[in-house]
Amino acid sequence: MKNLNGTILIVLITIFNVFGQLPDRKFDIDEVTAIVITDPQNDFLSPEGVTWGVVGKSVEENNTVENIEELFKLAEANGIKVFVSPHYYYDHDHEWKFEGALEKLMHDISMFDRGDQLNKKGFKGSGADWLEQYKKYIDKDFVTLVGPHKIFGPEQNDLSLQLRKQKIDKVILAGMSGNLCVEAHMRELIEDGFEVAVVGDATASAILPGLDGNAAAQTNFKMISSHVYSTEELKNDLKNKK
Repeated sequence: MKNLNGTILIVLITIFNVFGQLPDRKFDIDEVTAIVITDPQNDFLSPEGVTWGVVGKSVEENNTVENIEELFKLAEANGIKVFVSPHYYYDHDHEWKFEGALEKLMHDISMFDRGDQLNKKGFKGSGADWLEQYKKYIDKDFVTLVGPHKIFGPEQNDLSLQLRKQKIDKVILAGMSGNLCVEAHMRELIEDGFEVAVVGDATASAILPGLDGNAAAQTNFKMISSHVYSTEELKNDLKNKK
């Protein structure tokens, strides 16, 4: 009986190990694949940005700034289109009558503020502007700048439209911040019928006492997306395709 119980235990452990793990599908990068980057802006990624005190540790640990730049380089070298989904708040957005907790905080600290759609006065070098080292890529033809998202997800901008119009079915997602805009974009794009992978170390999130946004984001990336890349893995994957 002892031997039988031991055998049953081994069988149960084997079944758990085989079936209790999350499957990790291979993500095939092809001509209908694009890279989407959310919020590559100063307020998230510069030490002078208004959120650096809470996201800086995660940005530095993930090497996020350099990894996002590597994605721009890989896209240009491999003929992959990039779509940038920015975050702007115009003067009229500050007239909203209610906000969620983080919306209120972002408005209070003037995060991503600019005058309006046609007013670029004071934009250059502001928190809403691109991180300086990304500008040379964003200005090129392989990058499409879509309309701004207003809270976290792309439901209110034209990201899906622009992707569909260029016959994109698959998205490699990265940017800021992981547990907010990146995760919200991931969820909405999947619901909208896109196949989505995430570059986990090309994101970062706020870390506060008792709240680890980066850990939450990385967990949900693995549970929801088709695959979670590291930047180095993506680089090698593209190299092997040549």
